[in-house]
Amino acid sequence: MAEQLNSLEDLKGAVDTSAAAPAAGEEILLDTSAPREPVRDELGRSYATGKRKDAVARVWIKPGSGKVTVNGKDINKYFARPVLQMILKQPFQITDREGQFDVMATVKGGGLSGQAGAVKHGVSKALQLYEPGLRSALKAAGFLTRDSRVVERKKYGKAKARKSFQFSKR
Repeated sequence: MAEQLNSLEDLKGAVDTSAAAPAAGEEILLDTSAPREPVRDELGRSYATGKRKDAVARVWIKPGSGKVTVNGKDINKYFARPVLQMILKQPFQITDREGQFDVMATVKGGGLSGQAGAVKHGVSKALQLYEPGLRSALKAAGFLTRDSRVVERKKYGKAKARKSFQFSKR
């Protein structure tokens, strides 16, 4: 068996230092990437696509009074339930930007709940593109992650995706 290392000096001598320190001529590569820059079009808007279930939302945000338009309708008309309106406003509440941006969104597919989630995802991504400094707050809240849960397809020989027909003994 190899000799035992009992003291701190024995351990220091046993550590291989050749792999830890770079050679005299080698460069140390550091991540010195430039900070993210805002992404805006010629009209001063940021665009992003949000998705949830089967719904896909195209979202544009620009500085304004906080007006939200979805498919040409006001948010109160399109999303009548207060819960859905609250979902849309979450990215602005997290980043303390309530009433500072106008939102224009077009949504297709899915139901109202999925559409609200898609617009929320799109608003979060567009906010992060407009002000890159907000990325950490939006990421920590989980708003930049696409919720990939979708309805499972129906299988043959089953009543639904997993539910079986009622068993009959006779």
